[in-house]
Amino acid sequence: MDPAILLLAHGTPDTVSEIPEYLRNITGGRPVPDSVINEVSHRYSLIGHSPLTEISLRQGELLSRCLNLPVYVGMRNWRPYIAATMERMLAEGVRHCVVICLAPQNSRTSVGLYHQAVAKNSQAIELDFIQSWHDHPQLIEAFAERLKAARTRFGTSTPVIFTAHSVPARTIADGDPYERQARETGALVARNAGLADSQWKFAFQSQGMSGGPWIGPTVEETMLTVRENGHDRVLIQPVGFVCDHVEILYDVDIAFREYGSKIGLAVHRTESLNDSPGFIAALANLVRERLQIGHLSSGNADAVDSCR
Repeated sequence: MDPAILLLAHGTPDTVSEIPEYLRNITGGRPVPDSVINEVSHRYSLIGHSPLTEISLRQGELLSRCLNLPVYVGMRNWRPYIAATMERMLAEGVRHCVVICLAPQNSRTSVGLYHQAVAKNSQAIELDFIQSWHDHPQLIEAFAERLKAARTRFGTSTPVIFTAHSVPARTIADGDPYERQARETGALVARNAGLADSQWKFAFQSQGMSGGPWIGPTVEETMLTVRENGHDRVLIQPVGFVCDHVEILYDVDIAFREYGSKIGLAVHRTESLNDSPGFIAALANLVRERLQIGHLSSGNADAVDSCR
């Protein structure tokens, strides 16, 4: 039997009223302060809706069409939950699965939790879990395509800030590879797009509301440095995210732009990867490489090779 592919993502609530339940899922049932619920609800209300689930499902549809293999999508914190998706996979006869977390950089606070959720519900399914793919050449090319298009629009002299989601500093202190991998992704995209070292910086966004330090520098600190260096515009490219969701639609498009207006810095953003052909090709090649490395039986090699 041909293997299946399982795409994993964070998940997002469908309505603002579902945010308290959603946040409890994230915290594992621990109480969430009202101030946090109110702030997250406010952010969601400003963007109207987070399209993360729809985009992830679309990515799965396109990947399935590209490979001629079954592709499933499971969310860790919202519907369709990973457990429900894997129950469906079992019912449909899946016994071997290539698993891709739609977060290219590996961290125990993200990919590690996805891995635990999948392993807990795997039952009779043999899993081939891709731990990280932050430096995959076609992922880098897909990001670089978006960056080149934005630089054509906003000017090649506009400095670039690459971003990824921040994590608690204690996570990195314990040896987690996330910060190194995130910075490496940014450096590879910059090189592919032809940026000189002086033309770009890296920052971490969306620091958590919980106590304790989170890794930086923050985007706001970095934007201020760009302004102090005499620039009046900046281009932000999140390379830790592969589709539009609240950390892009609110944090970048609203919060960072509002901060930029206060310091005299116009903020622009690259288009997210979403369901772009380059990104789907990157996912397809991840699968192809796994099928070849694992010597798995598949009658779809020609379809895999023809994705791009």
